[in-house]
Amino acid sequence: MEGLPEGVDSKFRYVLLVSKRAEQLIQGSQPKLKTKHAKPTRVAMEEIDKNQVKWQLTEPVAEAEPSAIAE
Repeated sequence: MEGLPEGVDSKFRYVLLVSKRAEQLIQGSQPKLKTKHAKPTRVAMEEIDKNQVKWQLTEPVAEAEPSAIAE
């Protein structure tokens, strides 16, 4: 891999995307493309590299302040 795939802003995010997609493949999801790779992580990398996996950033869920919890 030369650089990051289009739309992926950091190596950390790339690793997260690949690991989540690999877990989906391990759980039984079908690959989105034909590949020579047998390992789920390699399949996931190829899918991410070729923009076959849809993803989006979401806002983190705000945690309740301890004082905001009902007494």
